[in-house]
Amino acid sequence: MSSINKFSTLGVDPDIVEALSKRGITEPFEIQEISIQDALDGRDVCGKAKTGSGKTLAFGIPCVQRVSKAKPGRPTALALVPTRELATQVCKELKPLAAVRDIKVEAIYGGAPIEKQIDSLSKGIDLVVATPGRIIDLIEKEEITVADLEIVIVDEADRMADMGFMPQVEWILRGVEREHQTLLFSATLDGMVSSLISRYQKNPVMHEVTYKEVTVEEMHHRFFTVHEMDREKVAATIIKASNRTILFSRTKWGADKLAKKLREAGVSAAPIHGDLRQSQREKSLADFTKGKVQALVATDVAARGIHIDDVDVVIHYDPPSDAKTYVHRSGRTARAGESGVVVSLILWNEEMEVRKLMRRLGMKHPIVEVFSNDPRLTDLVSWDPTVDAA
Repeated sequence: MSSINKFSTLGVDPDIVEALSKRGITEPFEIQEISIQDALDGRDVCGKAKTGSGKTLAFGIPCVQRVSKAKPGRPTALALVPTRELATQVCKELKPLAAVRDIKVEAIYGGAPIEKQIDSLSKGIDLVVATPGRIIDLIEKEEITVADLEIVIVDEADRMADMGFMPQVEWILRGVEREHQTLLFSATLDGMVSSLISRYQKNPVMHEVTYKEVTVEEMHHRFFTVHEMDREKVAATIIKASNRTILFSRTKWGADKLAKKLREAGVSAAPIHGDLRQSQREKSLADFTKGKVQALVATDVAARGIHIDDVDVVIHYDPPSDAKTYVHRSGRTARAGESGVVVSLILWNEEMEVRKLMRRLGMKHPIVEVFSNDPRLTDLVSWDPTVDAA
C-alpha cells in the first residue's frame, strides 16, 4: 500500500503534510480534494458541503499555508462561524497545523470574558475564528480591525442566515479594506447566501459535494398524546431504551426544568441553551458525545451548534413552531445516513397545532395515546402504530 500522503498532490507544503500525517490524516475528503488547490492558488472558493464533510481542513490548510503573520489587534485571517461550539471546534482542529508555521489561532465568541480576548488580540493573533456579534463588539471598542485581512472565511453560511446573523456578517465584510481572498462554505447556496456570494466574492470557483439527504420519509415518526403529569415519564422510558436522545424544548427555562425532572426519573440528562456559561455548554456536549449523558435537552437555537452522529432518537417535547423547524430538529437523528426515530409528545391542547404541521409536511401518521408504562415505548422502531390504528 502506498504511504504517500495524498495532500501533497494537492499542493500542500511538506511541513503541513507531515503535521497531517502525524494525526493520521492522509486521505482528503471530497470537499478537500476538490477545493484545496484553488484555495492555495488564491482564488475565491464557494463550497457547497454539509457539516461533517471535512470543510474545516478545506479552508484551514490553505489559510495556514498562505496567511502572513499579524500585528497586534490586526489579524490577517478571519473565519466567521455561527456558534461558539463551532468556533472552539474549528480552533481545536487547526491549532496543531498552525503551530507548524507559528501561526496563532484563537476562538473569539460571546459568553466568554472579553478582557481575556482583548489581551490575546493585543499579543497578536493571525487567524481569528469568531462569531459575528463578538467581533463587532471588539471592532466597536477598537480592540480589533479587519483592515489587514488577507483571507476571510465564512463557514456554515446557511446556518448564519437561519440564525439572523447575515446583516452582522455583511457589516464585518464591508470593513475589509485590502485585496483579500474569500472562502465560503454552506450546505445550501440559495437566498441570502446567494446574495452574499454575489456581493463579496470575486469570480468564485464553485465546488459541490453531492450527498444523499436522509428525507423525512426515511425516518420513523411516532406521534403520541400524553398526559401533562406523565409526559416526563414517557420521555424517560423512551430515553432509557435508547442510546443517545436529543429532546427539544421551546424555552431555556423549560430545558433546565426538563433536564432536572429527567434526572429525578433516573435518566442522565443535561440542558444546552444560550443562557448557560460556555464551559457548561461544552461539558454537556462532551458528556453527551462520550455517552456519559444519555439525553441532551436543547432549545432550537442551541441545537444548531450540535453536530453529533449516532443520535438514535429525537423527541419533540414541545411542538416545533413550524414545518421547517420539525425537519431541522428531526435531522439531528439519521445524520450518518442512518434512519432514526422521531417522537412528538403531544398534550391535549397541542393536537390541532400538530395535525396542521403534519398536513404541511404531507405526513399521514396516527396519533396514539400512550402512558409511561406502555411496553411498546421500549422498541419504537418495531412498533408500527399504523397497524394498531387499522
